[in-house]
Amino acid sequence: MMFVKSNSSQVILYFSNMKIRQSGMLSPLQQEECARLGLLVARLRLARQVKQSDAALRAGLSRNTAYRLEKGDPGLAMGQVLRYLEAISPGSTLLDVLSETDPALLALAAREKTQRVRDLSAAEREALDF
Repeated sequence: MMFVKSNSSQVILYFSNMKIRQSGMLSPLQQEECARLGLLVARLRLARQVKQSDAALRAGLSRNTAYRLEKGDPGLAMGQVLRYLEAISPGSTLLDVLSETDPALLALAAREKTQRVRDLSAAEREALDF
């Protein structure tokens, strides 16, 4: 029998230097949920007409962290998400964001629906003439 003496401090050092990417640990469905949450928070920020840098500053986050949050990065802490949400819409909860019931979001959706329609050009009319 052969015994190998391991140096536990080297093992601990090795594992403490490993960086684990959260996106690699999540299922595709969970990754989609993170992306959807980020998109909804970004839409709420736009609906409330708050700059990303201002919301990040109010939440005590860097602008890069705010960008990652809005892109659905799963490696962010839940506290960061909640602070950012509070900076955008004080008093709102995650449930409010997910249900999309915020009046600002409803107004944004209405603005997106009502867009001016331009007249067709002569070439486009001709292409539709059948």
